[in-house]
Amino acid sequence: MTKPDVRKIKSGPLLRWAGSKQRLVPRLAEYWNTSFKRYLEPFTGSAALFFHLDPKRACLNDINEQLIECYEELANDPDALHRRVTAISSTEEKYYVIRALDPKVLTSAERAARFIYLNRHCFNGIYRTNSDGKFNVPYGAAKAGAVPTIEKFRDCARAIARAQLTSLDFDTFLKKNVKSGDFVYLDPPYAVANRRIFRQYDKHSFGIEDVERLQNCLELIDSRGASFVVSYALSAEIKPIVQQWGARRVTAQRNVAGFAEHRRKAVEVIITNIKE
Repeated sequence: MTKPDVRKIKSGPLLRWAGSKQRLVPRLAEYWNTSFKRYLEPFTGSAALFFHLDPKRACLNDINEQLIECYEELANDPDALHRRVTAISSTEEKYYVIRALDPKVLTSAERAARFIYLNRHCFNGIYRTNSDGKFNVPYGAAKAGAVPTIEKFRDCARAIARAQLTSLDFDTFLKKNVKSGDFVYLDPPYAVANRRIFRQYDKHSFGIEDVERLQNCLELIDSRGASFVVSYALSAEIKPIVQQWGARRVTAQRNVAGFAEHRRKAVEVIITNIKE
């Protein structure tokens, strides 16, 4: 097996993301090697593993259309996007002004700047909308909202520009794209999150019923001669998949509800069809 190619973007992903596997990236990267033809990710989010591996060919997907549009704008003109974001004040008052804007009346460039601004300034990097589809995460700490440097925007834009971007349901994306020799990383939102205080109401939710669809997708990936790696919280709903494929247990620091006093070690599982 060819040794892993772990070229790394200087400071990780551009976006903050609740549930990001940034701290598990070194473990996850062990499954990658340069003999894979493409990198596929159906739940892209902050794309922490993608930016770490920096693959030459990739297909990135997320059902969050504003996230994918943001990446498209980043790839097109990182300098202009950086100027737009840094031109906005980081105050709490301004945050709520920006949050109240209707994305439908903005240009794609303005929506991308708004998306990054809210992501960098909202509480704990959470993406959540109310029953009307409006982003409703409260303001976070000003120090957490520091906008990355223009060099970081350019580095991430260079990597994203090599990827095919789509916004589809995860199983539709996989059925359309998976081919023999692909490496597929799946990091679905925890279905157990539906029982937490930060409940999602929109189509970005991943519920208990979706876990069975996930299991079917893993069988599809394997049948097409591709490799997969799944990261998920150790929980009752994931046990059927663990029993089918086997899993490696790892511990990760989890910041429950975003408060320091609730930080604890959580057990996660890495599920794969790649032979150790």
